[in-house]
Amino acid sequence: MKVFKFGGASVKDAAAVRNVATILQRYSGEKLVVVISAMGKMTNALEKLHEARFHKNETENIFLEIKKFHQSITNDLFGATPELPEPVQIQMDALRDAVMSSPSRNYDKEYDKIVSFGELISTALIHTFLVHEGLPVAWVDARQVIRTDNNFRQARIDWNRSTMGAHRIREIFQKKDVVIIQGFIGSDATHQSTTLGREGSDFTAAVMAFLLDAESVTIWKDVPGMLNADPKWFENTVKLDRISFREAVELAYYGASVIHPKTIKPLQNKNIPLFIKSFLDPEAEGSMIQQDMDYDHLVPSFIFKPGQVLLSISTRDFSFVAEDNLREIFEILSGLGIRINLMENSAISFSICIDKEDYKFAQLLERLQDKYEVLYNENLLLLTIRHYDEATIKKLTEGKEVLVEERTRQTVRMVLR
Repeated sequence: MKVFKFGGASVKDAAAVRNVATILQRYSGEKLVVVISAMGKMTNALEKLHEARFHKNETENIFLEIKKFHQSITNDLFGATPELPEPVQIQMDALRDAVMSSPSRNYDKEYDKIVSFGELISTALIHTFLVHEGLPVAWVDARQVIRTDNNFRQARIDWNRSTMGAHRIREIFQKKDVVIIQGFIGSDATHQSTTLGREGSDFTAAVMAFLLDAESVTIWKDVPGMLNADPKWFENTVKLDRISFREAVELAYYGASVIHPKTIKPLQNKNIPLFIKSFLDPEAEGSMIQQDMDYDHLVPSFIFKPGQVLLSISTRDFSFVAEDNLREIFEILSGLGIRINLMENSAISFSICIDKEDYKFAQLLERLQDKYEVLYNENLLLLTIRHYDEATIKKLTEGKEVLVEERTRQTVRMVLR
């Protein structure tokens, strides 16, 4: 049995959905779990809908745009029709009911309730089309399989309960070859919708592979494989034909956008290989991520993370930043769900580089400024180079000011302005 994952770009319109069907037909007769994301940029639209609902702004126009988007794809796939297919309409009605209900004060819980509909609607529509095309497919609600805690927006897997949920997939395989399931979402012990973190569908694929002892996982992308740099930032990128789980974890942790950082651990634990392949050229070989580390050092990899904020936190009385201060700072960061991308400390200050999330950043400043002096710079760039050399560093930092630099034997990281 194999696990496939199709992200938003691979199901962004009717032509892309047809392409998914073509790829699945190439694997006729094989058992497949197919993890699918929301279509195109639908997660962004649902985030706007959540914001409008939570702040009691006008939601009707945003909802209608979401419905119109899916109606357009439906018309292209099935011919002009005034109605959505029944499974899609059921999810759309559930989304409308959720939007019309009064939100609780828990921002992240309400986020998960609304945003999870992107995957539910997309899989309902794609499943309907695949049935229409004659594929032996079944639709499964991931919330009945992927069970989590209630750490909304960054839910952690409850492996014992998820293992029990996965038995349902095994039963379906007795009758059907292909299971369609949503990425990114799960549910807690009270059956509330949860999400696994932005771009978490990769992680869902890895979890399903772990639970079902899959032969392999394939992530279908609009790139030819795992590249040594983001082609949006760099020309002449190089495909990494084969790298280790360890190297992939490092690259994902530092911000490589091809795979979600949590994806590797479940696969490494059971030695399940991960393939990155192009849905534009499914015959091509792609990249393979597995145990062997012999190929990791052959090509330098570069990762840019824009939109960074560098904070310098110091005591007001010029005393040392000691262990008690650091514990307090980390507790504040953890409580707000803010991830540190880079950190550096001196005798009287502690500096951190983080992603700029406006609503969290405002709370962070408020809590830190009660006790500490806080200075910060915005709109910065975090550069990471794996297997670096001086020529590469010089080329990538030319014309930029280096605010912070950290080096190990294999990695250099710089905050740039």
